[in-house]
Amino acid sequence: MPVKIGFIGAGRMAEAMMRGLIAEGVYTEKEMIACDPIAEIRERVAKNLGVAVYETASEVSKLTNVLVIAVKPVHVSGLFEKEGLKLGSNYLIISIAAGIGIRTYESYVPDARIVRVMPNHCCMVLESASAYSRGSRATDADIDLVDEILSSMGLAFEVKEGDLDAVTGVSGSSPAFMYMFAEAIADIGKKNGLPGDVALELAAQSMIGAGRMMLESGMTPKELVDSVCSPGGTTIEGVKVLEDRKLKGITGEAVEAAIKKSRSMG
Repeated sequence: MPVKIGFIGAGRMAEAMMRGLIAEGVYTEKEMIACDPIAEIRERVAKNLGVAVYETASEVSKLTNVLVIAVKPVHVSGLFEKEGLKLGSNYLIISIAAGIGIRTYESYVPDARIVRVMPNHCCMVLESASAYSRGSRATDADIDLVDEILSSMGLAFEVKEGDLDAVTGVSGSSPAFMYMFAEAIADIGKKNGLPGDVALELAAQSMIGAGRMMLESGMTPKELVDSVCSPGGTTIEGVKVLEDRKLKGITGEAVEAAIKKSRSMG
């Protein structure tokens, strides 16, 4: 069975993507390969997923012409300048390296087709929120393939490349902020007598449910807040505290900080 896609870099994000693709039946483990310079990572991915893992990018590029660049951003230049990776017009590059623009890739491999992706790590549980942008040579067929790959792990949207920094803050970084919020809620539950694991699961499930309500109810966040709050009830008392302490402003500052950092990396 021919190899259909290769991952340059086999770290946690790449492994999560491969796991999702296998789980959703987009590719079998035999249709994927990967590479990583770290032996421990190669052994882990091969053992966990049954995917063949090589040491160098050039080994992978000889076996497939669809490549996911999943190395750390600081290592991207080394693939082309040190390792000498050469990719022509028959290659599709799907980059998940944060902050590395399409123009940078085109300076290394001007004939290759480039699609830049901003995933988030919730792809590990097939609930990713991703966005992608196409380079000038990317075809509609390329975009269909990228959308199929990303949609197998959650939601995916095509945006202008200039909007990917905003995507980084809104969906790339925001899970960390949500984890902090859930932890704060669970800690107070524990303080008030709930077992810690029960409090954390209640908070986590409430986040899942709230997300589905936003996606499926057709209501705005403000309408959903109002639907939970009863006059003189419990929820409105907590909402007043959050409004008084400027939760919206503080959250906005956190997202803006992530966006600003993404822009500086680019």
